[in-house]
Amino acid sequence: MATQKLWTGELRSAAGAGLAFAAGCLLLLAAQQRKYTQLRAQVDRAERAEWRRAMMAEQQELQLYLLRKAIEDPDLAAVYSIAEAESPTQRRQFLFANALYTNALLAYRSNVVTWEELHGHLRWICTNPVFRQYWHATRHQRASLKDASDEARVGRMTDTIIRDLDEADSDEWWVVGEPPPE
Repeated sequence: MATQKLWTGELRSAAGAGLAFAAGCLLLLAAQQRKYTQLRAQVDRAERAEWRRAMMAEQQELQLYLLRKAIEDPDLAAVYSIAEAESPTQRRQFLFANALYTNALLAYRSNVVTWEELHGHLRWICTNPVFRQYWHATRHQRASLKDASDEARVGRMTDTIIRDLDEADSDEWWVVGEPPPE
């Protein structure tokens, strides 16, 4: 009888250990499943971000192609740009100013440059009087942008840079103004 009790107790201990082992395995499996789900979500976000960068690069290529066509052909330039230009030459200059600005904006949006680097690049572009004329002539086009959009934020930064350059006591444009917080 003592042997039977001993054997029954061992069986219960083994069953308890087996249940504990199975519960541990289930917990481990659940933790691994959560980790897999998190990693899959990270991969999905990275793939979407890469796809977005590729689409932005393709969009930029198309825009530059259209700008080239408009710069080469005054009839197409009249369609592409609604900015009031005094001559075909000024219209081409405005189109080129648009290409410079758009290139800087897309470089920021695709993470090629940081916010601070964008500020420095725009500060250099804004020293040009033709760019300033273009910027003034296209102000109405920017009025409909959503305040929180990248383009609106960059536009406001450009407005501030131009104002800071106008108010600067120095010709050292490279030290004028600080980028606003991103």
